[in-house]
Amino acid sequence: MSLCILAAGKMVTLTVAAFTLAWTHSVEKTHWQEDWKVTPSGLEIAEARIKGSGAGMEPPEGSVLRDGWWVYKPNLASQRRLVLAASGATGEGWTLCTVQGCRELGKAAGDTTVLEPCEGSSQPR
Repeated sequence: MSLCILAAGKMVTLTVAAFTLAWTHSVEKTHWQEDWKVTPSGLEIAEARIKGSGAGMEPPEGSVLRDGWWVYKPNLASQRRLVLAASGATGEGWTLCTVQGCRELGKAAGDTTVLEPCEGSSQPR
């Protein structure tokens, strides 16, 4: 499978089966991470982690505290695409990591990035 990333009017294709998406909460400044799989039916979340808790960020029921992270499996259906929007409030964007390395996405306020499986993508190439 391949992951298509659309940002700043450009499309990048990564040949990967999975990726980790990480960011810092704009109010609580707490770190979040999500592990995703790229499948023919869409993007499927495998696991999520929150480094601490705070207003509006309480770990869901069933979370386990592991090495300082609240770890859980979100109950979320396969997603056709993820749309990431940067607030600009943290001084950083989203970090997308794969076996090929990491890259920062959407650092400036208002930057929008779309992630989706390339097969069946509705975005222009």
